[in-house]
Amino acid sequence: MNSAEVVVVLHLAFIAFVAGGGLFALRWPRVAWIHLPAVAWGAWVQFADWICPLTYLEDALRGDDPRPGGFVARYLMPIVYPDLAQEGILTPTARIALGCAAIAINVLIYTWVFRRHRKRRQEAE
Repeated sequence: MNSAEVVVVLHLAFIAFVAGGGLFALRWPRVAWIHLPAVAWGAWVQFADWICPLTYLEDALRGDDPRPGGFVARYLMPIVYPDLAQEGILTPTARIALGCAAIAINVLIYTWVFRRHRKRRQEAE
């Protein structure tokens, strides 16, 4: 595996962490201090139509000039929703939907986490 491929794997792991990393807070509550800023970054990148620096790093390691579109548009959306990704660029609607989905999923996860921790505290008293 070359260094650009390692960046792709790390980028995919970061996206998975943004999507579901709150579940780690069920076991390790302090993970939230790392996870919540990651969610904010992931959602903001979509809302602001930014390209994550890891995408630029991947392009540089491959020896490519920076290409349009980010990691999600290039690798994930063509597999999951091919009509929403046009030539590696997400439509504005798709970007907003992805940012909102990241927030909504994590609101649900953290609601569950907080309720579970509160229940445990009440049982301990």
